[in-house]
Amino acid sequence: MDEDNVRAQLALLMEEHRDLDDAITALEHGTSFDQLQVQRLKKRKLSLKDQMAKLRDLLLPDIIA
Repeated sequence: MDEDNVRAQLALLMEEHRDLDDAITALEHGTSFDQLQVQRLKKRKLSLKDQMAKLRDLLLPDIIA
């Protein structure tokens, strides 16, 4: 995967992460609070966070000093 593809994928994941955050907030403050749906969205959000961390690691390799 080249750097441009990694950056594009990272941008998509970050956008989905923000959208999930908004959806979770809306569900938590809505009239019909669905705890199961919120849990599923939070689990997906955590998965996205892990994927984003892996992509960031590809962009910023570890430098042993």
